Amino acid sequence: MNDSPNKRTVMVGLFVFIGLAILITGILMIGNLHETFKRKMQVIALFDDVGGLQAGNNVWFSGVKIGTVKSLRFYKESQVEVIISIEVKAQEYIRKNAKIKTGTDGLIGNKILIIYGGSSRTPQVQDGDTLLVEKTFSQEDMVNTFQESNKNLQAITQDLKKMSKSLAGGEGTIGKLIYDNHVYDNIDATTASLRQASANAARMTHSLDVFTDGLNAKGSLPHELVTDTIIFHSLKGSALQLRQLVDTASLAISSLRAGEKNPSSAVGVLLHDPESGARIKAVLKNLESSTKKLDEDLEAAQHSFLLRGFFKKKEKQKRDSLRH
Repeated sequence: MNDSPNKRTVMVGLFVFIGLAILITGILMIGNLHETFKRKMQVIALFDDVGGLQAGNNVWFSGVKIGTVKSLRFYKESQVEVIISIEVKAQEYIRKNAKIKTGTDGLIGNKILIIYGGSSRTPQVQDGDTLLVEKTFSQEDMVNTFQESNKNLQAITQDLKKMSKSLAGGEGTIGKLIYDNHVYDNIDATTASLRQASANAARMTHSLDVFTDGLNAKGSLPHELVTDTIIFHSLKGSALQLRQLVDTASLAISSLRAGEKNPSSAVGVLLHDPESGARIKAVLKNLESSTKKLDEDLEAAQHSFLLRGFFKKKEKQKRDSLRH
């Protein structure tokens, strides 16, 4: 009989102990007090504007919660120094050149801090290090941006209204193009001229193709002139001879001009002395008559009986040489 009260007391005590354990566990889970027993390290970040960040807000890295904001305090003139408590197990993943920025937990959630970036070749962060802060746009900045964009949009709308009014009134270049038939006719004529010029260019290109084909056709004169080195050298030699002939003629003309200016020279005497000219004409006339008489004497000698055989023999040799 005495055992029943003791047993009941033990059972009540056990239930009370279990209830207290559940209560303490729930308090720790709800208040994140279990984080107190984890090993922590501290890093620092200097913000120009924390945007409502408070102590106790969470810190995230790659989508994982790794710590909380321990405290905030003013630093120098206008900056805010934020002390961040981070779990030691996340230290190996955070580098010294990592950056930190403010964010929100959802669309209308609490402020949070986000750590991101960092090169694997950079050493890992150490206790007391200061992380680089990336400036983020606050709601005020977004509102200011929207206001500025709205002003720009209004200005653009006003300009479009003015342009539409000018176009409707036929003002400006585009308005004239739309409403002035004379301008359209000029453009149409210009287009036709350009089309004709394009057709002419096409014909010229075709002619050039034909000429090129003629140059490439073997056996044709243009091809031989372009590709045959013998013809090229012959033309080159002829050009040189013509050049020499021109130079010689130039020298002769220069000599004649010099002799004309100098009556005492041979050319000057021939040009200026009528008696000398008459003598030269007489000499030439005598030479002509002598040549004619010599031809007659030779003709008579060929028919003489003394030299007839000799000339026949020479004529026969000439025919034989032509036959062979």
